[in-house]
Amino acid sequence: MYEDNHEQTDLDTFYDDNTILVQRTLRSGQSISYDGNVVVLGDVNPGAEVVATGDVIVMGSVRGVVHAGAGGDLSSVVVAFKLLPTQLRIANHITRAPDDEISALPTSPEVASVKNGVVTIEAFSALKAE
Repeated sequence: MYEDNHEQTDLDTFYDDNTILVQRTLRSGQSISYDGNVVVLGDVNPGAEVVATGDVIVMGSVRGVVHAGAGGDLSSVVVAFKLLPTQLRIANHITRAPDDEISALPTSPEVASVKNGVVTIEAFSALKAE
């Protein structure tokens, strides 16, 4: 019995009923706005926009506008295989991809978060996320 309760407790830590799954690429002119987390199974192309009060996870490239923590949550993150946004916001912090580093495309997933008041983009590590 203990193991069953222990396993259920572990599953509860992963459960979040405030997340939507977008099963397509967002093209120019398309916009998603959600009060919670957003997971996109595709790209966010230039001219597309994702706004979420929670985290934004893109299983593809971000070339459009992404705003995580739109309600002011500084702990929100943006995760994507390639972060080359037109504009990236976390809470009230704004950044964009630098023009001169386009040739240095990332080789692993990246995570953007606010550290010391600055939007910081790093290689995603599952070990850090735990």
